[in-house]
Amino acid sequence: MAAIEPRFPELGFYTLAGQAETSRDLIDEVRAAEALDLGWAFISERYDKKEAATLSGAAGAVSDRIGIATASTNHNTRHLMVTAGYARTMQSLTGGRFVLGLGRGIARMQDAYGIDRITTAQMEDVAGLLRRLFRGEAVFGHDGPAGKYPVLHLSSDLDEYLPLGLTAFGPNSLRLGGRCFDQIVLHTFFTDETTKRAVETVKNAAADAGRDPDDVKVWSCFATVSDLIPEERRLMKTVGRLATYLQGYGDLLVSTNNWDLAVLERFRADETVAGFQGGLDVAGTPEVLAHVATLLPDEWLAPMASGSPADCAAAVKGQLALGCDGVIMHGATPAELEPIVAAYAG
Repeated sequence: MAAIEPRFPELGFYTLAGQAETSRDLIDEVRAAEALDLGWAFISERYDKKEAATLSGAAGAVSDRIGIATASTNHNTRHLMVTAGYARTMQSLTGGRFVLGLGRGIARMQDAYGIDRITTAQMEDVAGLLRRLFRGEAVFGHDGPAGKYPVLHLSSDLDEYLPLGLTAFGPNSLRLGGRCFDQIVLHTFFTDETTKRAVETVKNAAADAGRDPDDVKVWSCFATVSDLIPEERRLMKTVGRLATYLQGYGDLLVSTNNWDLAVLERFRADETVAGFQGGLDVAGTPEVLAHVATLLPDEWLAPMASGSPADCAAAVKGQLALGCDGVIMHGATPAELEPIVAAYAG
């Protein structure tokens, strides 16, 4: 008997939102999300307790119908054959419910760890190689942006299509997604104008590449924090998360949204921020986050779902109205999302 499709294929969530005490929380979260009829569980990767392949396997093992996608992992932290084998194993484990989502990564972290920075050309080359491997091809003597490989091969009996995702920020990545990926995950705290522009960029690139734009799904990554969540946790999920993005790649986010760079400079120059060790969404105390909140304009925190569950549901629907094909309700567990999904269902 075929599995029953989720009621809300256009809705997703991130597993282990925030700083989960244990990776095992994923098991209950995925089961709860499936009970809510959410369409997708997205897995982000941090090296501390959130290694993507391990979490993917656990999510696949305890679920029956929810889609599972990485958003994202980096292609250059594993050998390409290891990544291909991971994706093939996940497709087998889940009956085809897996999407391998790749991303460019954070340059400062890559530099610190001695990992090569990722280029658009590399990701496009990797996508082509993975698709060839899933068609059962043997690749000999490849020498391209993704690297040099004497031989790449999974199985001559294999003839499948590997769905690929891409977390995209700037125009080059967005156009790449439209050209050769199946789903694109946008960044959190995109303004409505930025979101619409990103969707148009992806869809136009798909059309220019001779693809059906409707076949390329664009996901809004939309911070969703209702007023049912205690205030201290709300601060961490909103102010803390945005501030951490500004710490890591503030210039890119601010310029993408056409925000005032002078505000970012004042944020960085603030004594508390400048002297803070680590991410503000990890180690920021309520007192620190309350101070940081005074540095951020209201308009910078506006692109999110907040207020009552009904308010949040309406905001989620607003992302679909902007042209997005789906909404990842970011920063909330399935338990926190339950009243929002109920309001969404009407």
